[in-house]
Amino acid sequence: MTQILAIDQGTTSSRAIVFDDALAVTHVAQREFPQHFPKSGWVEHDPGDIWSTVLTTCREVIAKAGGAAQVAAIGITNQRETTLVWDKATGEPVHRAIVWQDRRTAAICEDLRDQGHEALVTAQTGLLLDPYFSGTKVKWILDNVAGARARADAGELLFGTVDSYLIWKLTGGQVHATDATNAARTLLYDIHKGAWSDDICGLLDIPMAMLPDVRDCAADFGATDPDLFGAAIPIRGVAGDQQAATIGQACFRPGMMKSTYGTGCFALLNTGTTPVASKNRLLTTIAYQLNGQTTYALEGAIFIAGAVVQWLRDGLGIIGTAHETQPLAMRADPEQNLILVPAFTGLGAPYWAPECRGAVFGLTRNSGPAEFSRAALESVGFQTRDLLEAMKADLGQADFDTVLRVDGGMTASDWTMQFLSDILGAPVDRPAVLESTAIGAAWLAGMAVGLYPQMDEFAATWSAARRFEPGQDRDWRDSRYNAWKRAVAATLNV
Repeated sequence: MTQILAIDQGTTSSRAIVFDDALAVTHVAQREFPQHFPKSGWVEHDPGDIWSTVLTTCREVIAKAGGAAQVAAIGITNQRETTLVWDKATGEPVHRAIVWQDRRTAAICEDLRDQGHEALVTAQTGLLLDPYFSGTKVKWILDNVAGARARADAGELLFGTVDSYLIWKLTGGQVHATDATNAARTLLYDIHKGAWSDDICGLLDIPMAMLPDVRDCAADFGATDPDLFGAAIPIRGVAGDQQAATIGQACFRPGMMKSTYGTGCFALLNTGTTPVASKNRLLTTIAYQLNGQTTYALEGAIFIAGAVVQWLRDGLGIIGTAHETQPLAMRADPEQNLILVPAFTGLGAPYWAPECRGAVFGLTRNSGPAEFSRAALESVGFQTRDLLEAMKADLGQADFDTVLRVDGGMTASDWTMQFLSDILGAPVDRPAVLESTAIGAAWLAGMAVGLYPQMDEFAATWSAARRFEPGQDRDWRDSRYNAWKRAVAATLNV
């Protein structure tokens, strides 16, 4: 058995990827699934769609790999914060999954802030009171689904993020567990004590019996039901998608930083074994936990990155495919300075403004698809600089000499990566293998079963396909960034 199966369950699709004993991709299957938007600001997934796409893609690649007997272990990485509650006996969800992007619990968060609870929540979890996180979503389900609270109090319901739900389904209901990185995103987990918080569960009226067991990222999460794939396969690695990408990018030393550009953008800076409390509204979170040792990170979350390109395609209809944005951006009128603030579902770090909505500044009669494409791509670079400036302030560093390692779909655009380097004033490394998230999950599982090397040797295998160096001076950077900050300020004041 010299192969590892990585399950990469994302916001818009599920993928199954088989890696060989050299961590090279051999087989891939992917299935998209529907997004549900029942009200403005609400985003849901059908748990049945999540499970069926995972099962279908896994069966497809396992067959190509020669059957379950050829797979040594499974690693799981997943969209974080997305919240599921299901019946402990039947496995039936009591409600659709409430997605991380969903903003329906903004009023709950505001009430808790008004009552003075945010300091306690931040001190224990490293997070802010924002609808982004799972805890208030669980409360909403228990408060709004008929009979759910009584069933939860009776011990009949389970809560989990997507990883927990998949582990439970894959093991035939035998294992209800999560890993430390996913637990750290629930708003319910004390990242300092490494345990669920009695205080916060009490505050949100969430029975602790609903919560999964928390384990290391490389640990025993049970084995798959033999009926699913023809033989039992051990599950040995789990990490939330952004932490899995941090692992896949081998950001194992304090000061190393990665940024993933998918639907949103998530930048993580390794701070070592000591958590850094942010004074600039970043998140203090768990980067990974191995052999009982917790490594922490500062994280900045941008809600809209690749999704802004989807908006150009599906909302405005000015492009047919994402690949069209780069040539359009290159043709944009240099005399126009269109700035797009893509606050379609609010603004994330460092603003945390869930009710804010998007805006465009600098429109002229000649503004067209090229200028909108450039503004959309530039918005990702501007938002990344927001995160970098906050990290500099938290670490007390005026200058930041860390190289940014990037991954995700948008990194295929040379134009976007060059702008990112220019606006940050920092080198940007695009790795030779772009499957950083899946590699992280695969390495965890493969390392746990002895197929893949330990951390230092794995890190030595990382290589960059291309480094983007800043090509603009500080005056240019600051002028463009100041225009962005003015646009954000105006958007927040609408």
